[in-house]
Amino acid sequence: MAAFHHTKSDRVPRDYDANPVIDKKLKQHFGLKKDDNNGIREALGVDFRQVAPQYKGPKRFELIKDRFIDQEFGVQYKWSSNDSGGYWDACDFPLADLDLEKIENWPMASPDDYDYTVLDHLCAKHQDKAIYLGNPGLGDLMNSSGALCGMDVVYLSVGLEDPAWIKLIDKRLDVQIEVMRRTLEAAKGKIDFFMMGEDLGTQLAPIISLNSYRKLLRPGSSSWVYEDFIDMGVNAIDALQPDAANMSPTYLKENFGDRLAFHGCISTTEALTFGTPQDVEKEVKETLEIMKPAKGYMLCPAHLIQDNSPVENVLALYRAGDMYGDY
Repeated sequence: MAAFHHTKSDRVPRDYDANPVIDKKLKQHFGLKKDDNNGIREALGVDFRQVAPQYKGPKRFELIKDRFIDQEFGVQYKWSSNDSGGYWDACDFPLADLDLEKIENWPMASPDDYDYTVLDHLCAKHQDKAIYLGNPGLGDLMNSSGALCGMDVVYLSVGLEDPAWIKLIDKRLDVQIEVMRRTLEAAKGKIDFFMMGEDLGTQLAPIISLNSYRKLLRPGSSSWVYEDFIDMGVNAIDALQPDAANMSPTYLKENFGDRLAFHGCISTTEALTFGTPQDVEKEVKETLEIMKPAKGYMLCPAHLIQDNSPVENVLALYRAGDMYGDY
């Protein structure tokens, strides 16, 4: 937690998350079972642990052939294969017509559908780590609604301020906020921070205007809204893509380094995926040299580690953290 407060610790903290294929390869490398998510983090020296209540709700949606159906909010997924593996991608978009009555009646999880009693055990299990609640989908309005109605509909809805779309995001947020409240209550102060997400820009520019963001999304949620984030009380920023415009470690540190902590900054589209272990070590070393003086940096990739990343490159990332991360 020292990184959140820009105070000195023994070393730069680190985090890990990955797509399924590379995650499986790394676990095999360390001789771990495929479901040993804590073991892989221990092996890589990760300082963070995620906790969440367990969903126990009913089956709200019928199964569809060749689809995975999210029973909490009704998102439909299909498996998209690629040369290095694949991932589940939202499809079919059952609310694409943005019918207000249909949205009002759309089944969604209730806060009563979760078992909050597991929090006490989970927090005790990871008491020596930084414990967090949430993920990039918590509080996310653009992508989460796009999974139900399509991103083209979302962009039009932002511009038109469509009341049916606003109803959809409000309905989902009502559930998430109450689940968060009950989770924090059940954890009895043992959760250190929570993670929220929003997709607001491409690598070159925003995808919506600052005025639309302020009117429709704030505070719901890339560097263009960081001043707003600071004003809202956000302490740290994740998913930092160093190859995007105005997102280099130097730019971020010089403009926001004394007011925001940073989580990410190691590109998943360059050395980690296409370079050598030596290239990865060089990038990590350079990033740490820039970020360490502000004492508000957490070492990890800018995105989920991709399936086509060589195992030796991922290991080089965390090994470089050992070599150059001490304060």
